Amino acid sequence: MSLIDGLVFGCILLVTFLAVWWGQKKRAPGDFLDQMVMGRQLSLPLFVFTLVATWYGGIFGVAEIAYSKGLFNFLTQGIFWYLSYLCFAFFILPKIKPTKYLTLPHLVAGEIGPYASKIVALLNIINLIPIAYVISLGLFIDTFFQIGFLNSSILGLLIVLSYSSWGGFRSVVYSDLIQFFVMVSSVIFILIFCIYKFGLSPLNHLPSSYFNPLENNSWGEIFMWGLIAFGTLIDPNFYQRCYAANNPKTAKKGIVIATLIWMVFDISLTLGAMYAAALSPELDSKTAYLNFSLDILPVGLKGFFLAGVLATILSTLDSYLFLAGATLNHDVMKAKLKPFISIFIIATLSLILSAQFKANIKQVWSFFGGLSTSALLIPMLSFYFKQQMPERTFLIMSLMGAISFMMAYNFYDPIYAIYIGMAGSFIFNILAVPQSSN
Repeated sequence: MSLIDGLVFGCILLVTFLAVWWGQKKRAPGDFLDQMVMGRQLSLPLFVFTLVATWYGGIFGVAEIAYSKGLFNFLTQGIFWYLSYLCFAFFILPKIKPTKYLTLPHLVAGEIGPYASKIVALLNIINLIPIAYVISLGLFIDTFFQIGFLNSSILGLLIVLSYSSWGGFRSVVYSDLIQFFVMVSSVIFILIFCIYKFGLSPLNHLPSSYFNPLENNSWGEIFMWGLIAFGTLIDPNFYQRCYAANNPKTAKKGIVIATLIWMVFDISLTLGAMYAAALSPELDSKTAYLNFSLDILPVGLKGFFLAGVLATILSTLDSYLFLAGATLNHDVMKAKLKPFISIFIIATLSLILSAQFKANIKQVWSFFGGLSTSALLIPMLSFYFKQQMPERTFLIMSLMGAISFMMAYNFYDPIYAIYIGMAGSFIFNILAVPQSSN
């Protein structure tokens, strides 16, 4: 990078950390409601900014799929997710009592029972451990400093730890405000620049499978991603943002607006990665989008783009660390740990597991997303739409889903593990209907 690129990159990081400082300054010390959900004062713009920024940290994983498979990425990492967002806004949001609770486990504790809450909290923590985003950050840092993936991941986590436990949820939201604008504009700009510089002709040289999501891809894999996407209905980040909104209408409107922004982001990222595949097919798919973008951008814009990629990763990593730590502290340990300690525990687990999965973001998503969805989606939907759920029934359904998924993942094709997991949960749900109605 040139000196100008370095200055642009550094200035954006500085503004981000100033936002964190401002959030810490504005928080109410000792106010638990402020620490967890910003005192339920999240306005519509801030709701949209923090939700969009939080939800897209796995940019390397998404770009890798688009680089390798084209529009298959837009179907599996886009369309399925948009449907799940809208289902949450119109069908789940009215049922979660957004002015009463603080987290999903808190909701389950109040409506179903304390033991069910513990199970949900532990599964939420498993789902929130930001392995994919530690991998993304490690890949990002190692690309430039060549200090090894593990060392890069440790360095990145230390930076995030330095501010994620400082100002509570308010600091996370204020940093997301800066990261939102940088991440969205940088990805959109790459697509505009590719069209301006190369036209559309390079895309014509891609294999036909890049434009047909159903070609060379099994229906089993396609619907696996669909089921993982509907794990949004039990995703703790959605619940926390909705509980932080200043009223339920803000949350509903915010999810709809965020969905439109995600759609633009996904289209830009998918087509940008397809340009990379057409013009630089020799690149390593894990970092192809990043390296291709840096090759084509002029001086000054490289620094802005790098800041956008880093913002995409950090905005999700800090949110996941904060919420996983808060869930461990509030819903499992009952506030027996200091916030920094609980976040440090989650960060350490993330680092260990990121090394275990050997920088395979797709595998992380399919395993942890599949486990959480298998264990919780059917029980939670059953509770929402029956409006009654004996705690014992909820516990057995969750355990059946988790055990069925783990057995299938270890002994059968991992693609089909989520089907078997959800089937185990669903079968017990049918058998438990007479008991639940008595």
